[in-house]
Amino acid sequence: MAVKTKRAAATNGQTDVSFDIIETKSTFRSYPGDRFTHSDLGLSVADIGDIYRNMLLQRRFEERSAQMYGRQKIGGFLHLYIGQEAISTGSVYALQPGLDSVITAYRDHGIALAIGMSSNECMAELFGRVDGCSKGKGGSMHFFSKEKRMFGGHGIVGAHIPLAAGIAFAHKYRNDRGVVFCYLGDGAVWQGSFHEALNLASLYKLPVVYVIENNEYAMGTAVDRAAAETDLFKQGISYAMPGSLVDGMDVFSVCQAMRDHAALAREGQPSLVEVRTYRYRGHSMSDPGKYRTKEELEQKKNEDPILRLKSYIIENDLMKVEELDVLDIEVKAEVSASVTFADESPLSPLEAIYDDVYTQTDFPFLTK
Repeated sequence: MAVKTKRAAATNGQTDVSFDIIETKSTFRSYPGDRFTHSDLGLSVADIGDIYRNMLLQRRFEERSAQMYGRQKIGGFLHLYIGQEAISTGSVYALQPGLDSVITAYRDHGIALAIGMSSNECMAELFGRVDGCSKGKGGSMHFFSKEKRMFGGHGIVGAHIPLAAGIAFAHKYRNDRGVVFCYLGDGAVWQGSFHEALNLASLYKLPVVYVIENNEYAMGTAVDRAAAETDLFKQGISYAMPGSLVDGMDVFSVCQAMRDHAALAREGQPSLVEVRTYRYRGHSMSDPGKYRTKEELEQKKNEDPILRLKSYIIENDLMKVEELDVLDIEVKAEVSASVTFADESPLSPLEAIYDDVYTQTDFPFLTK
């Protein structure tokens, strides 16, 4: 941030007074859509096929989850990731598997699948079954994987943001050059935990990238009705953090942005990324989405990240339409099999209620 000072004068009603004016200039990176190609990113045709399949897997998984919720196979809350698949998938190609860490809020299915958690363990968790990724105890909002370094899935808005700073501190303490990608919604920006965590991350030079998934609505309130400053990437100014704006409907733009910010984090520079995206379903399954017009929704569907990638693949003759259709068939079969797996998985026994809660083996609740 560049700062300049100059003199100025004004009248206070009685006498002329002089004061200094401080002029500041901030710069931000922008990653617009249709700017980057797979060649720019060093992605092979096989990579593109994997990216397309992964995005499709998330979409079909969420569609089937909604169906199972309607059949009362899934209880509690269910927040779908439909429309935001480019963010999770693009991020994967900036991560170092087994080293880097991921933490997110309650709209966590997409990121879990993107980093390689299986459809079976994810669907079983939604069903509340013992073979779920959290042994059926977490449900939709609490996906975890020690192997994949997925630290949740958190239901309390903004509560996971300081946890990301803590995980980043662990990476720094160990000097392993690992980074943390922390995803949050636009509504979480106005929680105190967001500002406190960013301040600490900057003070301690923690290797963390805070990623705002701005899908334009915090539950049912549009960003421009809740934010005095709608450019959320500017929030980093107060904490001496670099900020960027990314087209979240373009997987290549997301990938390039996340690579750049991961590189900053590995050098001890935390940063803030606003990724503008859109969710095509309501905030949760109980939300009919009456706060937006049908015209807006239809216009946004023209930006669908999966259709956008499909068009790119066909236009650049990377894969045949028939090959893409086969991928869709495979994905649908995988998701269908996950439903069967989840349905056949047993419920956790009642005596397991305190397992994985207390490390103290003689805790009174366990012995009395």
